[in-house]
Amino acid sequence: MVQKLKKENDVCETFCYDEEKVNRVQPRIDEVSGLEQLFKALSDATRIKIAYALTIEEELCVCDVANIIGSSTATASHHLRLLKNIGLAKFRKEGKLAFYSLDDEHVKQLIQVAYTHHKEGVRT
Repeated sequence: MVQKLKKENDVCETFCYDEEKVNRVQPRIDEVSGLEQLFKALSDATRIKIAYALTIEEELCVCDVANIIGSSTATASHHLRLLKNIGLAKFRKEGKLAFYSLDDEHVKQLIQVAYTHHKEGVRT
């Protein structure tokens, strides 16, 4: 027996809009241009793991990150460099070691809020 799923009607059934709301929001909508790059960088499973690791430990060298995520140092370095280039991470050199950390408290908060949201949405 095939069960038919009830489809929700999740669109407006008639076209209308609130002109005041549109006029308030529309001129500001381009303020978020470029923000998608931040989310694009974090949409990769490896990079989000690295960013999360950097919320647990304030600073990690490339070798630490490689061991944490189970990759080569080249792979870890590639992902860390991308996070740095997008402005999510920063690095410092100490002798032959390269240490990375999150760029600022806002980045840490972003990762923590996303993690909390994710955990709240998981049902057991």
